[in-house]
Amino acid sequence: MLPLIPLLVVQFFLSPTFAVNFLYNSFTGIVNATDLTLINDARFDSSVVRLTNDSNQYSFGRAFYPTKLTMRSSSNSSALSSFSTSFVFSILPTIATSPGFGLAFVLSNTTSPPGALASQYFGIFTDDKVPTVAPLLAVEFDTGRNPEFNDPDDNHIGIDLNSIISETIVTAGYYNSTGGFVPVRMRNGQNIRAWIDFNGTSFEINVTIAPIGVSRPSRPTLSFKNPVIANYVSAEMYVGFSASKTEWIEAQRVLAWSLSNTGVAREINTTNFPLFEPESSSSSLSAGAIAGITVGSVAFVATCATGFYLYWRKSKLKDEEDEIEDWELEYWPHRFSYEELSQATNGFSSEDLLGSGGFGKVYKGTLSNGTEVAVKCVNHDSKQGLREFMAEISSMGRLQHKNLVQMRGWCRKGNQLMLVYDYMPNRSLNTWIFNQPTKLLGWEQRRKVLADVAEGLNYLHHGWDQVVVHRDIKSSNILLDSDMQGRLGDFGLAKLYQHGEVPNTTRVVGTLGYLAPELATVAVPTSSSDVYSYGVVILEVACGRKPIELSASEEETVLIEWVRELYVNGKVGEAADPRIRGQYEAGEMELLLKLGLACCHPDPQRRPTMKDVVALLVGEQAAATPADLLSELATGDRRISGDESEEVAPLNPPV
Repeated sequence: MLPLIPLLVVQFFLSPTFAVNFLYNSFTGIVNATDLTLINDARFDSSVVRLTNDSNQYSFGRAFYPTKLTMRSSSNSSALSSFSTSFVFSILPTIATSPGFGLAFVLSNTTSPPGALASQYFGIFTDDKVPTVAPLLAVEFDTGRNPEFNDPDDNHIGIDLNSIISETIVTAGYYNSTGGFVPVRMRNGQNIRAWIDFNGTSFEINVTIAPIGVSRPSRPTLSFKNPVIANYVSAEMYVGFSASKTEWIEAQRVLAWSLSNTGVAREINTTNFPLFEPESSSSSLSAGAIAGITVGSVAFVATCATGFYLYWRKSKLKDEEDEIEDWELEYWPHRFSYEELSQATNGFSSEDLLGSGGFGKVYKGTLSNGTEVAVKCVNHDSKQGLREFMAEISSMGRLQHKNLVQMRGWCRKGNQLMLVYDYMPNRSLNTWIFNQPTKLLGWEQRRKVLADVAEGLNYLHHGWDQVVVHRDIKSSNILLDSDMQGRLGDFGLAKLYQHGEVPNTTRVVGTLGYLAPELATVAVPTSSSDVYSYGVVILEVACGRKPIELSASEEETVLIEWVRELYVNGKVGEAADPRIRGQYEAGEMELLLKLGLACCHPDPQRRPTMKDVVALLVGEQAAATPADLLSELATGDRRISGDESEEVAPLNPPV
């Protein structure tokens, strides 16, 4: 037997520099930073930690243990330490069908990662195309599906290394004693137990979840083993939780937490936890008869109240011909009253008019809570057509992408429809190209906006449950937010259809100069016709010229014809906007102009897809040579990339 003192010395040198071993069976009575460090909107709420604030539109919050974990014995050490943690969490949205975001368990070398965003970024990551600066590792418990992040569903667990795009993802659930997989819905308010084992020796992370009351499964839900983990772990790291939201309320709660870096985390006492249920749920009572009477009474009162409200509402709006019909109650997002929008826009005053076009006027408005919005008024020719239009608008209200203008709701008065969107303070792209001589948009900003819109359009075509054809892509429908990020807006003409289906024939709509030539003979909007319109925007932005310039000479009237003629003569670079000369490399500008011509090819089958365009503008292919890229886009057609004298089909739209 070793003497006592040498044994203690051996134990000291084999242990982490600072042992961390804590257990919070609840957070009752914890009110200061010596117990937990709370960042931004995180707060103690009775016995739990709430991570976001329901009142703030873009809310995020973080809760960290104040003592860092020692993850390496020295900054130069390649070996990592290990730890074990367990916690109980609950995620409950106010509206079950609203988009969700979930929460993340975080290992970070700072409590405030630079550039962190709310919404789908958990309040810890930056834009998915911008690398996160700090060493950062997270286990996401994600309750929303974002196809742009390769999410398989709206209920999954993933390992994130310095990026919102997970290294590995699995559907949430657990394996029972017979090896069967049991799905676990993380977004219904139920209390869920999670176990995370970080094995620094083997560079392995095991994540297990199960509802409260289920013993810890022997098989992890997710296992990730890769030495690359070491690249995202610094010598000392904070450990905790982070979550975020947008305008949709989703309560993310942490009820208990246990962690140890000297062995297995201590067991959490899972009895007497508070229960969180949707507001519409009725609590069961022990006495069946009393429960029946109570539920029946509540249902009766609710029915009467609902009937009274609808009667009052219809009576109130009758004179305004704004009656709520049964089909309107099915639709999402939020239905504003006419009075709300009239008050927000000062009676739709001319002073608040942002713009007008063939399909209506757009007003700036300020809601009662101070939120700035844009209200577009659209006239429709029939109630049946209006109903079909609303069915599509309700679907598009669920679209979520950082490069789309988010719809907030709608209002109907007679046959007039009012669509409410987020307000974009920097107006539209065409304003910065044509109407701001003192604040001209530079080359890098133009290229960035085009890339932003390409990502948004790629999401519409390939990243959602249905294909969304916008049908009115033009520079005036590309809006710039407060960060000058490009967002595609105005979905009033958009059409939806299932992937793999042929869209229904419809009347030709859009704007002259942006319409694909095939729409003149077959009025079938497709994703390819959107690509054509996007190509026109590329040329418009690169050349600083409108699609049709009536004041120009005859050979320069139609932008596409003019650029194509310059290309055929080997002078395509001369089409570039002279006002930004010196800001770009000649090869970059030529690449963009050729891409615009490729998108505007008269044969829809020979145009690149938006996946191709995104790969060129923001993907790994951006480092390749322009000739290689355009050869891929051309798929064998020499209309752009080759120098052969083969006859090239006309690229001009019908006039």
